[in-house]
Amino acid sequence: MTQSLKPWNWQLPDWPNFRHDESRLLAMEGEFMRLSGVHVGVFSHLGEEDRELLRTEILSDEAMLTSRIEGEVMNRESLQSSIRRLFGLAHDGRRIKPAERGISELQVDLYRSFAAPLTDEKLFEWHRMCMRGRLDLSVIGAYRRHAEPMRVVSGPVHDPVVHFEAPPSRAVSREMGKFIRWFNRPIEPLAGLARAGTAHLYFESIHPFEDGNGRIGRAIAGMALSQAMGQPTLIAISAVLEKRRKCYYEALQRASRSNEIGDWLEYFGSMVLEAQRLSLKRVEFLVQKTKFFNRFRDLLNPRQEKVVLRVFREGIDGFEGGLSSRNYVSITQCSPATATRDLTGLVQMGAMTRSGELKHARYFLNLSEAV
Repeated sequence: MTQSLKPWNWQLPDWPNFRHDESRLLAMEGEFMRLSGVHVGVFSHLGEEDRELLRTEILSDEAMLTSRIEGEVMNRESLQSSIRRLFGLAHDGRRIKPAERGISELQVDLYRSFAAPLTDEKLFEWHRMCMRGRLDLSVIGAYRRHAEPMRVVSGPVHDPVVHFEAPPSRAVSREMGKFIRWFNRPIEPLAGLARAGTAHLYFESIHPFEDGNGRIGRAIAGMALSQAMGQPTLIAISAVLEKRRKCYYEALQRASRSNEIGDWLEYFGSMVLEAQRLSLKRVEFLVQKTKFFNRFRDLLNPRQEKVVLRVFREGIDGFEGGLSSRNYVSITQCSPATATRDLTGLVQMGAMTRSGELKHARYFLNLSEAV
């Protein structure tokens, strides 16, 4: 088994006294609070329907992508249906798989109970949610008890590479007691990123469950960010981490060798700020959608309205490469001539812009006119 002789962070004499140069994070912490305020301000301009839509989309994306980071594939529509059901909203009534229902329950519970103290019981509840439908684990809803080491490994079975080894199971209850007491201390002002990043690394270093530690660790980081903001963050941090999964794991691995964690906190903070900006774009997109329809709704015929709604459902980036006449025909089942006439009308009224000519023409929502 390939393994470095350098000790893990929990084996060092200063464990778990994490430290970092606070001055390195001052600018990031300030930007986090600034973006939080902007997010709240823009969110307040949404109607109730769009607020429900945004909440459902971000929570379902977080559920889907925090699972994908661990190699588990979820259906986005099923997650959205499950989340809408949990919030008591209208849903499509589809049958939800246990794993999708469980991770949806975790996201909704985190949204609702972010301000509550963290406890063993809350973590056990989250673990039962994460592991819903699993039959291969010996312990669900409790800390691990197995005697063999808890390791994160890769490579061939005959010679695996050990990326991390957690404290032995016999030490987990004691270590988690320390972690929970640390997490529940009074919150320091202007330290939201540092607290969330430290909490995530601290929890992952203990790795208290047989499985699901990554998903619960990211939920704990989300809880810390929400507590810093004083409200649910609606930041899909996993959307950013999943795109950079290899770098994310490498950063965690490097941080697991020392209790000086400045580099890790800078990395984690940059990921949170990117996620905030992405979420803010989504909120602004919905505001633009409202303004767009306030301006153009009475000018659109039923086919045009159907297509515009379909393009909005594609999200910020819209159709890849733009909307084509063929797309229009497929969505509305109209003739090519009618599609061309409708699309020309959308451009003339200012609802869309066009690039290219004839069969290469592509159409884009003109959101600059909706501001």
